Amino acid sequence: MFNRKIIFSALLFAMAGTSGFVTRAHAGAREEGRLLVATEVLEEVQAMPDSRLPDALLARAYGIAVIPDVTKVAFIFGGRHGNGVLVVRDKLNAPWSNPVFVSLTGGSWGFQAGAQSSDIILVFTTRTGVEGIAGGKLTLGADASVATGPVGRQGSAATDLNFNAEIYSYARTRGLFGGIALDGSVIAIDRSANSALYGKNGVTASDIFSGQAPAAPATAQRFLERLATATRTSVRSSPQPQADVPAANAVPPPAPSAEPPRTYPLEDQK
Repeated sequence: MFNRKIIFSALLFAMAGTSGFVTRAHAGAREEGRLLVATEVLEEVQAMPDSRLPDALLARAYGIAVIPDVTKVAFIFGGRHGNGVLVVRDKLNAPWSNPVFVSLTGGSWGFQAGAQSSDIILVFTTRTGVEGIAGGKLTLGADASVATGPVGRQGSAATDLNFNAEIYSYARTRGLFGGIALDGSVIAIDRSANSALYGKNGVTASDIFSGQAPAAPATAQRFLERLATATRTSVRSSPQPQADVPAANAVPPPAPSAEPPRTYPLEDQK
């Protein structure tokens, strides 16, 4: 958690020094840095045997959000804010979608003072919890039920329990990992970050989830590989460029699938 400024700086320096440096790469440098940090959080949390995300819960996940470095500042009134990524799938054991950037914002009231930074992970256990981000945002506890999540061996042993909440929330603060109460916090689609990463103005969350957006960079693939390992699923393969074939030897393309790609009723915030 303490070397993330170095990660961002190294990424920006490497991209700026590349001879093929282009506007899109510059625009998406910060977003790629966020993906690298989200990957780091996922790897570190899953490497904690006594306080990792339970396998039983991950097996039921339709969506997972990783939001690193959520800053909470409080003096009587409190607030938290952070930026991260969200991926979804339309059925269990299916490959995960490309990542969509989101923000998390929340407030609190009571006798409190100080500041702290936490890595937050949200696990969506129903399709409606994911698809409910109508209008580009979702209020936890109002638009979808949220509960603090079980962890580690205790959570894995609870496989016979019913997961009644649509979303389970976790936080890692100062090396400790466990459930966190986030009622009233808002998850919103980050339109500008998505446009920067995918190099397309106006790209929507639905475009990205359904595979209709431009190809994601290699940093997104690395995040998806780590997530696939954690959830024991396959990785969605990226399209590979085909070599030119003489017309006489051309092979006809495969027939289109009878089932169109699933879309998600997510609209970017106006």
